Amino acid sequence: MEKTILHLDLDTFYVSVERIINTELKNKPLLVGGTSDRGVVAACSYETRGFGIHSGMPMKMAKELCPEAVVIRGNAGTYSKYSDVVTEIIKEHVPVFEKSSIDEFYADLSGMDRFFGCYKYATEMRQKIIRETGLPISFGLSVNKVVSKVATNEAKPNNQLKIDFGLEKPFLAPLSIKKIPMVGDKTYQTLRNLGIRQVKTVQDMPMDIMQRVLGANGRLIWKRANGIDNTPVIPFHDRKSISNERTFDKDTIDVIKLRGILIAMTENLAYQLRRGDKLTACVAVKIRYSDFNTYSKQSRIPYTSADHTLIPKILELFDSLYNKRMLVRLIGIRFSHLVSGNYQINLFEDTEETLNLYQAMDYVRNRFGCRSVVRASAMGAKTIGSMHNPFNGEPPVVLAHRKQ
Repeated sequence: MEKTILHLDLDTFYVSVERIINTELKNKPLLVGGTSDRGVVAACSYETRGFGIHSGMPMKMAKELCPEAVVIRGNAGTYSKYSDVVTEIIKEHVPVFEKSSIDEFYADLSGMDRFFGCYKYATEMRQKIIRETGLPISFGLSVNKVVSKVATNEAKPNNQLKIDFGLEKPFLAPLSIKKIPMVGDKTYQTLRNLGIRQVKTVQDMPMDIMQRVLGANGRLIWKRANGIDNTPVIPFHDRKSISNERTFDKDTIDVIKLRGILIAMTENLAYQLRRGDKLTACVAVKIRYSDFNTYSKQSRIPYTSADHTLIPKILELFDSLYNKRMLVRLIGIRFSHLVSGNYQINLFEDTEETLNLYQAMDYVRNRFGCRSVVRASAMGAKTIGSMHNPFNGEPPVVLAHRKQ
């Protein structure tokens, strides 16, 4: 049976949500992201793209390119609520779907042509999303995820496109090679140096030449350029790690501040572990200095989700990594090697009071927010904390302006 894969993408999602909240922003150049000089553009309206602005660009540069643009910090909680409404509509209408990001979805409609027309069905679902949320959304429909994603990008803004079975290669052939998923700036430059500009050139090349130039990625890019992709729609993502990091508005050597933020991060992630019935066996600390050199160090530990075990280990890694003579631009931590399980009691160190204390703190946090109970040493880190459950199978909300 031929596969029928639908890809949906909410157009300029953060911008669209802000315009629903404040209708005066319609048709105005709009930037969502960090408002400081160190901030990054998380999303930009189509009105700003003519100035060369794109997501991921430093906000300072974006404001120089388009001084009249309205800059909004954005709110992850608000975007999550709108995303959840769209998710519920899709969940009601399709048998299998994958939420690959806060504004991007795949759905497997294979076999539904026997009962509905897949294109007609997808069109009706798209119209319902627009009608009930007010958000613009585009979709692409084809035999696999890669071609459908490219079709969605070609359909934008706020439109739809179907690629009939057997026409995948002719559809992709005239496009720029940069439009193939997984071709980033460096890969694109490598291909351009070889004289490759269009997808058709890659289609006409033997696979082993691409593999010789780009290794395993070359093989994958060749397949995608030829419209070959057997990746299934995965309805649930099991997180392999969780992390948190902060970039400072001003580089700092304030060790007390740095340690306080690390404690706050560890405390918050440990709470997320316990809430998701997860344990970690590997912790890591990352430091980026003012010269942009980045260093990290990790350590294996017995499986745990306890603050009093994780915090000393994180601080120990920090002390061994930190160069006291250099200004710090960014710090972060990561917990990996996650497994399902409840907190493992240490027979020699843990007491009944300790276990009861964790239960009481987590109860308060569940009810009043994750910052309702914090250590005194972590009180200065005011922006750290999220009620988003990282283990609900959905991708995390990413805003490019988390500053401290």
